[in-house]
Amino acid sequence: MARYDFASDNAAPAAPEAMAAVAAANVGYASGYGSDPVTAQAADLIRAWLDADAEVRFVASGTAANAVSLAALCRPFEAVAAHEHAHIATDEAGAPGFFGQGLGLVALRGASGRIEAAALGEALAQPDVSYRQAIAALSLTNATEYGAVYSADALGALVGAAKAKGLGVHLDGARLANAAAAGFDVKQIARFGVDILVVGGTKAGMPPTEAVVIFDRTLARRFDIRLKQAGQLPSKGRFFAAPFVGMLRDGALLRHAAQANAMAQRLAAGQPFRLVHPVETNGVFVEMDEATLQRLWEAGWFAYRFTDGSVRFMCSWATTAEAVDNLCAVLRGLTA
Repeated sequence: MARYDFASDNAAPAAPEAMAAVAAANVGYASGYGSDPVTAQAADLIRAWLDADAEVRFVASGTAANAVSLAALCRPFEAVAAHEHAHIATDEAGAPGFFGQGLGLVALRGASGRIEAAALGEALAQPDVSYRQAIAALSLTNATEYGAVYSADALGALVGAAKAKGLGVHLDGARLANAAAAGFDVKQIARFGVDILVVGGTKAGMPPTEAVVIFDRTLARRFDIRLKQAGQLPSKGRFFAAPFVGMLRDGALLRHAAQANAMAQRLAAGQPFRLVHPVETNGVFVEMDEATLQRLWEAGWFAYRFTDGSVRFMCSWATTAEAVDNLCAVLRGLTA
């Protein structure tokens, strides 16, 4: 039977703290569509974690969270600048353009998923012309698709450059907890001027849920209508909010993210294949030919070949040292 321990942090079960909070929310009656006390508590905990005043909504998937957020920042004839390997550019099946009624994407370069300041500068310097969608928003990802973490200074500089040109800013935080556990200060996000943040729940160890944090409250006007139209305004909203209560009220979110990061370091240390990207959070990317990858699958361990051609191993809150050591032994056997 195939093992998916390292295929994705999505493959892991939900953390006990998250599930206990869902069970606790499953008592009695409550008002719907996010107007219940559990949703209010979860929103308060997120605001406290970020040390920021913001509107908070809960949706079912990161793709929906990103796409609806970008649609709020762009008109259909405008575009979003993002890293060329960002999730919105490679893994969302055109959802930003669908929800944004045609908004486009402008691909930017940068090592390990971090946008180069020069690349952003070049894109922002392009004149508005009738035959090309002009950039109206910048989308950043932290931690990046390759597990890299922006420093506060680097992220702040990119946001500042975008703001100086009048752009809106979206931050995809599908693995924001891992970035925070690696030292990134989430309290800086609102202060930099980010307009909309997606706080990942699913990859952090929750059942399917993501939080959309709207720092620019002018964007919150009629946002619930936008969510309703997109099929992302769940009637039993408390069950989407409850996992965040369980993970934030006693620090479980960061504890579990730190565990995932630590297991990635252990995997990197025992890895016989060449590392392609620095291991800064919970992902390990290695150079591996196709025949060897096939042999890994035949040995019962599944891993994906990623966008840049590397093979990706993802650790989660549930990853154990024993599982890491077992995988490393199999990997060493493949090189024997």
